[in-house]
Amino acid sequence: MIEKSFDHIRSVNLSKIIEAIKEMTISANYNLNNDIRSSLKKSIEIEESKTGINIINQLLTNADIASNQKMPICQDTGMAVFFVEIGQNVHIINDIKNSNNIIKGTLEEGINEGVRQGYTEGYLRKSVVNDPFERINTGDNTPAIIHYDIIAGDSLKISFAPKGFGSENMSRIYMIKPGDGIEGAKKVILEAIDAAGPNACPPMVIGIGIGGSFEKAAILAKKALFRSINESSKIPYVKDLEEELLQKANNLGIGPQGMGGRITVLGINILTYPTHIAGLPVAINISCHATRHAEVNL
Repeated sequence: MIEKSFDHIRSVNLSKIIEAIKEMTISANYNLNNDIRSSLKKSIEIEESKTGINIINQLLTNADIASNQKMPICQDTGMAVFFVEIGQNVHIINDIKNSNNIIKGTLEEGINEGVRQGYTEGYLRKSVVNDPFERINTGDNTPAIIHYDIIAGDSLKISFAPKGFGSENMSRIYMIKPGDGIEGAKKVILEAIDAAGPNACPPMVIGIGIGGSFEKAAILAKKALFRSINESSKIPYVKDLEEELLQKANNLGIGPQGMGGRITVLGINILTYPTHIAGLPVAINISCHATRHAEVNL
């Protein structure tokens, strides 16, 4: 998908980005990620509630139908959220898609065009309104939420998640005192999971951001949801914290779809960042059992 290379500068055609975004938006909404699927299957062996087991089997059946019949896993096909890692040696160029159509624009315009095409051609629900109070539907699920990281080199990685708001609405951010420490962080995290209850379509996946500032913690929490739930933090104490919180969350008794049982949370992913001497931000981004995401390297 790279058109040319010179002096360590890689040029990527905007039309290729648009096409990749379109395909990602459709695929992520149709197909359950392998880590989630395998975790749901394993949870059947752990779940003690017959109702819970039945629900998990229904979730897996639903995922099979969605994939086989090319339809969304959930009616809420989410707000399009992207994390873009772009090398400082990457050059986005306009190009000719066909003889009558010159593709022009910025990277952001290209991403939004890909979302527009994907949500239209994939028959995905358009859930974005143009203003938080006027609430007129934009009709194509744009604009997307895009987070950029400028990195060294000439790579371009785009990660996408369609974030449904049944779970998003249950997310929380706390500005706790540094003196509250790790025990204070555990307390508010478990409070947020407990408060989410059945509203977030459990079993949930929890992304947690700790540190930074008010907004940085929230971005970390969102980004944490992109990590496979089969992977643990490489920081020993954070890995231990993820495991402890997962055990305690599954002792809350909420269970699959809030009907009671042992499997309330499939995975907890934590990202941390340096912070101010006077602060300890803790953000909890709650996601449903599907936790859809996809990525592409261009």
